Amino acid sequence: MLRACRAMVSKLPQNPLIAVIGATGTGKSQLAVELAIRFNGEIINGDAVQMYHGLPIITNKITEPEMKGIPHHFLGTIGLDEPTWTVGTFLKKVLPLIDAIHARNRLPILVGGTHYYTQALLVKNSTIEPSSDAEEGDPRTESPFSILDAPTETVLQRLREVDPVMAERWHPHDRRKIQRSLEIFLRTGRPASEMYAAQHAAPDDAGSGDEETDLAGGGMRFPTLTLWVHAPHNVLAPRLDARVHKMLEAGLLDEVRAMDAYRTDKSRIEPVDLTKGIWASIGYRQFAPMLEAERAGAAEAEVLKGYNEGIEMTQAATRRYAKRQIRWVRIKLVNALERAGAKGNLFALDGEDVGRFEEGVVKPAVGLVGTFLEGGELPAPEVVADVAGEILEAQAEDLSLRRDLWVKKRCEVCGTTAVTEHEWEKHVRSKRHGKLVAKAKKREGDRERLALREEGNHRSEVDDSQEG
Repeated sequence: MLRACRAMVSKLPQNPLIAVIGATGTGKSQLAVELAIRFNGEIINGDAVQMYHGLPIITNKITEPEMKGIPHHFLGTIGLDEPTWTVGTFLKKVLPLIDAIHARNRLPILVGGTHYYTQALLVKNSTIEPSSDAEEGDPRTESPFSILDAPTETVLQRLREVDPVMAERWHPHDRRKIQRSLEIFLRTGRPASEMYAAQHAAPDDAGSGDEETDLAGGGMRFPTLTLWVHAPHNVLAPRLDARVHKMLEAGLLDEVRAMDAYRTDKSRIEPVDLTKGIWASIGYRQFAPMLEAERAGAAEAEVLKGYNEGIEMTQAATRRYAKRQIRWVRIKLVNALERAGAKGNLFALDGEDVGRFEEGVVKPAVGLVGTFLEGGELPAPEVVADVAGEILEAQAEDLSLRRDLWVKKRCEVCGTTAVTEHEWEKHVRSKRHGKLVAKAKKREGDRERLALREEGNHRSEVDDSQEG
């Protein structure tokens, strides 16, 4: 039987924070505005792409009319050539801002789809944070991060020097994980293996506030109510596809061409890195074939082909992005909140039906925020939304970061290396492994039969010589 309510909160939350999370296209920004109107709030953008100046269509920024006069922070604050904020930069900017909002006796409301930022803000030490102000190093000297662009063997050798545990952990050809482990050391000065071990060493009373618990990633920075606007993927996907067409009608291609003109400006001293920042976001790269055709003066049919491909690729990339956002919430954020003892303040809101947004999302959210701020009894999540029982369950964490589960085995038959027990079991059950084992056994049997035959021939020769 579902519990109708939880224990009474003993006192009003001091310096509270509201976090609105969810996949792109679910109405997070709209909900944040409605809450800010009712509870004297100010909104903090937690979407990395929307921090870039201009490009309101590509970045899906909330419009001035939609803001309804509510202050919005961190919207359009960095230039196109600037790198995306690291989590360390975000924290350095957002923590003083939250203090200032509290000092004005207003309610800070964080909203955005970059859940890496959200988790770092809500739960102490739950993500990898840089340890110094000079995160990217002195631009006048060679960056220590340049080694990350070196061949995988070189990166792995450097990782062996600074973090042999993680170096042994990864498959020698898994470039992405090897790079990430070394990057963590370069940014923080601490081995990744040490930081992951600390995260998974949290005691049962995580969130008590002591230094040991906080180091393990258990402490909440603020009393927080987290609202997840959720829509199932089969409903959200066509909604996102339709949104791309609306973006085109609103002038998406004008922004794409403006970005391309900026990038290809011959007066530029430094070339644009298309793998970083706003240039790697969805909406520009997908129309590259069309832009190339236009610059080359190609036939109209070729340009149209690039245009249609751009639409399809933008839609597909957006759908994938939404899935990644949900995956982060279910695997990373929910687990982090649970370790911090704050999962009881996480609620799902039913955003499946756009026509019922007020009833399914706004009204229950307003009720929850009011109760939270008054220190009252919060309902069980299942009472607020039926889907809560399914989606709020903590999913299996990334087992590759559980040192107690680490194992590294090499299959001498196939030449394959597995780095977890699950990978090893999956490999030994594979058809390829079975076929190669069967072939190896056959070869071994052939060798044994040949050896026996040769031994028999040798004995015959000896017997013949003795008889002679």
